[in-house]
Order: sequence, then C-alpha cells, then structure tokens
Amino acid sequence: MKRSMYFTLAVVGLLCGAGLSFAQVASNESHESHVFTPDTIPWGPAPPFVAPGAQLAVLEGNPAATTGNYTVRVKMPDGYRISPHWHPLRENVTVISGTFKVGMGDVFETNKMRTLPTGSFAFLDPNMHHYAMAFGEVIVQIHGMAPLQFNYVNPGDDPSRNK
Repeated sequence: MKRSMYFTLAVVGLLCGAGLSFAQVASNESHESHVFTPDTIPWGPAPPFVAPGAQLAVLEGNPAATTGNYTVRVKMPDGYRISPHWHPLRENVTVISGTFKVGMGDVFETNKMRTLPTGSFAFLDPNMHHYAMAFGEVIVQIHGMAPLQFNYVNPGDDPSRNK
C-alpha cells in the first residue's frame, strides 16, 4: 500500500514538474511581445486630438478601452505645444528624454511652466487643468487607467475639431 502511494505521488510530482516546464516555455514565448527596447518601440502618428507632429507608441493596454491599464510614449519635436486641457482620470508622466515643461491652469503661460528634465515624474489628479511644451526633442511616458479622455479647456484648441 505504501509502495503504491509513493509511486502515485512520484508520478503526480513528475507530471506537475513537466507541466510547469511547458508552462514556463509557453510563458517565456508569449511575454517576448511585452518587452520593448528603444529600437523596437512601435512609433506611429499621434491621435487626432493632439496637434500633428508628435508620435505615439502604445506599450501596454488600450488607452481607448472602457477600462484597464495603459502605458504610452509620446515623442514631440522641439517647440511642440499641448494646449490647456484636463482628464477625468489621473495621469502619470515620466520624462524619458529631453526637457518637458508643464504649466497648470486654463491659459498657456510659458513664464509659469515648471521644467521637468529627463528622469522627472509627475502625476496629475483628475480634472487638473494643465498644458505642456517640449524643449528640444522630448519623449514622455504616460500611464494610467483607461479610458484616456482628453478635454480641452477651450474646445477650439482641439485639433480633431478643426479638420
């Protein structure tokens, strides 16, 4: 009786070990698409609700989904401006490269902007009115909860309405 129990436990252990090995191999293969090096970031045009000239890369999730996490990177040329706007959900911003300037309020005032050099992080609470500008080429990473909604303080600043 003991012998058959040991044999059964050994077979179960062997099968579990084999299953974990297969799961690990499958897991490694499926997670390769979750890793980005600078040369593999999938840059494309920015969405129409921001001015032309920026590029966007979706790294995780879907910012337009009804729920879930998202992570995007935005690449902006020197002098690129984002007019005063707000989001109903929190926005988390990390400056990956360049110098990014951010101001708070309903009017774009360059003299009231805060300079965020490479490596800086900022979070903007829901409904916080803010604006931004790139000094030199800038890459920022933004993450938060979907859906990402972009609401301009002045609707006339929305490039998607001006088409």
